[in-house]
Amino acid sequence: MAGRIRDADIALVRERSPIADIVADHVQLRPVGGGSLVGLCPFHDEKSPSFNVRPSVGLFHCFGCNEGGDVYAFVRKIDGLSFPEAVERLARRAGITLTYEGGGTTSRAVTSQRQRLLEAHRLAAEFYTEQLYSAAEARAGWEFLAARGFDRAAAERFGLGYAPSSWDSLTRHLLARRFTAEELELGGLAKRGSRGGLIDRFHHRLLWPIRDLGGEVVGFGGRRLAEGPDAGPKYLNTAETPLFKKARLLYGADLARRDIARRYQVVVVEGYTDVMACHLAGVTTAVASCGTSFGNEHVAIVRRLLMDSDSRAGEVVFTFDGDKAGQAAAMRAFEYEERFVTQTFVAVQPDGLDPCDLWTQRGDAAVRDLVASRQPLFEFAIRGVIDRYDLNTTEGRLAALDAAAPLVNRLKDAGIRHRYAVNLDRWLGFLDERFVVERVAQHRSRTQPAGGADGAAVLSAARRRADPAPDDATVIVERETLKLALQFPGLAGPLFDMLAAELFTVPAHRAVREAIAAAGGVCAGLSAAGDPAGWVAAVVEAVPEEELRRFVLALAVEGVLCDHDVDDRYVDEQMSRVQELHVTRRIREVKSRVQRLNPTSDIDAFNRAFGELIALEQHKLQLRERGVGAA
Repeated sequence: MAGRIRDADIALVRERSPIADIVADHVQLRPVGGGSLVGLCPFHDEKSPSFNVRPSVGLFHCFGCNEGGDVYAFVRKIDGLSFPEAVERLARRAGITLTYEGGGTTSRAVTSQRQRLLEAHRLAAEFYTEQLYSAAEARAGWEFLAARGFDRAAAERFGLGYAPSSWDSLTRHLLARRFTAEELELGGLAKRGSRGGLIDRFHHRLLWPIRDLGGEVVGFGGRRLAEGPDAGPKYLNTAETPLFKKARLLYGADLARRDIARRYQVVVVEGYTDVMACHLAGVTTAVASCGTSFGNEHVAIVRRLLMDSDSRAGEVVFTFDGDKAGQAAAMRAFEYEERFVTQTFVAVQPDGLDPCDLWTQRGDAAVRDLVASRQPLFEFAIRGVIDRYDLNTTEGRLAALDAAAPLVNRLKDAGIRHRYAVNLDRWLGFLDERFVVERVAQHRSRTQPAGGADGAAVLSAARRRADPAPDDATVIVERETLKLALQFPGLAGPLFDMLAAELFTVPAHRAVREAIAAAGGVCAGLSAAGDPAGWVAAVVEAVPEEELRRFVLALAVEGVLCDHDVDDRYVDEQMSRVQELHVTRRIREVKSRVQRLNPTSDIDAFNRAFGELIALEQHKLQLRERGVGAA
């Protein structure tokens, strides 16, 4: 049984795995100042980005769903891994050999199942590529590619391969490299034949390696190269495996992700050759689903790649064949339109050519023109609905209006909704704009719930609010002070360690201050941890409650309220302010006591209280001057 990974190796892997780089394989990030990065959370659906990454402390936190942690926590959550598996995956990425207590280094016996399957797929992709260039029977694959205008350079760019027609070529190749039969079956690379023996999944097929956003091969898509009843389906994909979840994969996304972020555009096509044609034509933002319809989880991937939010104007363009199947696919895509913040479009070639055929017959410009001629998905969907009716009769036009009205009412913007109602009048030929607008509005009033959706959202948000804080200014100052202690321990340490827990009035703030003390205080804790990320981890370990641990992570990631680089002066100002607020509270208490005392009958108590009040006022003045001087 594998031993425990050495702590020194865990720390080294964390150090060599910058959290911004690891997160960027799954989430498009943008800087927001103060050293923070934000993006759309990969763990819950959201319209505005609340997922924050703080590279300087090696942590992430989502202020929407409260997920947070270090680079290991992110990898574990995003890929469903155990802690050792997360360490092994990042070690492999960083080129680090792990040593296990009790002896041994990274080997077959101690490497996680996921890493084993990824390695098997990497070797399989290399094997298939070699076969494409060396096997005589691979000529059929080259003929298929040549008929569509793809040359050797295109095949190399997309890593294409060839599966031999023999029953077990890949199986024998991987078994010879000490992979087990169970691993090959689990990874979908092999299966049991009719006689019980292990055989390859793919035979005499041109293969496209399918990669995740990190560029790892997780499966294959194969196009048959022979005809006949025994040739199997035209396209065959890897079956569902621990690596290959077709609802969570988009072919070409690993190649397109950077241009998607740069152009704020995603072009969704239907097939692997369509992706190739688009990229070769200059539409390098094209992706395709892998053997399944575009669905909810694909929407989430596209939104994260696009950084789809109110603050950014992007576009998602769906391309479909012009036949009935293509029309049906476009209507299915329309069902997901509301999940996008950005505008959605559809591009359909009038003569029914798909992007690959269009590129083959008419070249690069034709593909670019297809994307440029896109029309809003709402318009396409509405026209698709009204085309089902006989618009030569009044009854047909009225039925078409009633069928299209619910689609128009799904538009969130009132102005755009009105314009589509006006367009609907023109498309239907009523020549009575007022009648159509009112008819659409009647449909809306029938379906709008009491109070409206916005009211429900406000109510839901109100229910999620925490208990009111003692004082807003106090809360802000206390929170800022804790953020400085966690994010800039080298600057805050000496001053923060002198602050007593009683200076923090919010229970959660006081609990964090106590956790920092339990971790040894900022100065000692930072020295023991050796780095800011290790220091935050030590504070988290000192917190018993899970909810409070999430709060510590949030403080360690949240941006500071400073419009310049944090320095000694800013830290001194915040430490002075938190003390000043405490002294102000003490002054109020002493003043109240002085007012209750009789200066004649309680002269000693009165004088003591009055003297205390004078001292507190002087101390407050000193703290204020120090804070102003720091500013």
